[in-house]
Amino acid sequence: MGKLVEEFNDYRSRMNERVMETANTNIKRFFALDTTAYAEGALNVKTKEMLGLVASMVLRCDDCIKYHLEKCHNEGVTNDEINEVFMIANLVGGSIVIPHYRRAVEFWDDLQQ
Repeated sequence: MGKLVEEFNDYRSRMNERVMETANTNIKRFFALDTTAYAEGALNVKTKEMLGLVASMVLRCDDCIKYHLEKCHNEGVTNDEINEVFMIANLVGGSIVIPHYRRAVEFWDDLQQ
């Protein structure tokens, strides 16, 4: 994995630790809900991560996009599959998603290193 991935993961880990130092019960429950929602269930984890990626792109959350891209990578999503995910996100989200698409492609490439 490349520099972009390493920097993102370092920052995310550091700030999650900081958030949890001061988090109240509701925030801790929200973090737990986010984690459990992506667990194996009627849908497999790979599918859920691809859905999370589409939603993140449409909502234009770059941190969320990076997070789900790495999860997709870890779940074995192929280049062909990720390109179809990108296509759906751009179709649903419209042209406003294109800058996030560019950064997503860059991050995906970085994951391949």
